[in-house]
Order: sequence, then C-alpha cells, then structure tokens
Amino acid sequence: MSKGVQIAIGVVAIAALLGWWGTTQMEAGLSFQYFQDLDEFHANAGEMVGRSARVHGYVANESIERDLDGQRVVFHVQNHPPHAGGPVGQTLAVVYESLETPDLFKDGAEVVVEGQLELNRGARVFVADNLLAKCPSKFEAQAGPADQASVDL
Repeated sequence: MSKGVQIAIGVVAIAALLGWWGTTQMEAGLSFQYFQDLDEFHANAGEMVGRSARVHGYVANESIERDLDGQRVVFHVQNHPPHAGGPVGQTLAVVYESLETPDLFKDGAEVVVEGQLELNRGARVFVADNLLAKCPSKFEAQAGPADQASVDL
C-alpha cells in the first residue's frame, strides 16, 4: 500500500471521527457556546426553558443557602458585582445539585453556571450541573520588570 493511500485512509478516519463526535454532541443538546450575561439570558428566557445554557453573573450578597438534607446549594445571581454598589436588577435563582462548591464561591463572587432553566411551580429556576467561580485578582497582569525598571541616562 502506497504512502498516499495510507494518508488518505488516515484523513478519512479522522474526518469520520470528528463527524461522529459533532453529531453526538448536537444530539445531546450540547453545543459550543459562550456564556450569556444575565440580561441576555432573561431576554431569551422563554426560549431557554429546557435547553442547556451557560450564564455569567455575580452571586448576590447573603443569597447562598446550603440545603444539607437535599444535598444542594441555592443562590441568586445578579448582573453586576454587589460590591460595585450599582442597581441589583433582575436576578436568577440557581439550584446547584451538589454541596461541593469551588473554594472561590462566596457572596459577590463572579460565577458561570452551566445547566438548564426549568419551571418550578410557575417560577423560573436555573438548575446548574456545573458551577465555575472566578477570582478576578488571579487573572490580573502582574507588572513585569520592563514596567518597573526606569532608565537612568
């Protein structure tokens, strides 16, 4: 078998695997999507019931409730950081079905929740299956030696 035929078989096999993987991801309701901020999510909330979504926001102050019997955490997400002092606006009730939260999860933390919007007794509740907490100070650039050094002439 020539090298050209071997390469062609390899390319076809890789293309078939990528096609199979993409098809199964779309059937599972997963897709490549960036997170939405809370305003975008609320604008499309009617369409989002039962669909997978990622929502970005900030944990509202004093909203975290740990239900030890139910093994879950309930909290609210707001669009702006609570420490900024701006308007709270519309919040999103989130139920995270685990007590194991990230270390950075606390009041005012920046979070991305992944899950589905569900209707519970007429109220919209976001049931999260994944919770990501961010710490902005860990992602700030540190001043390098070039920024700190001064040139004496």
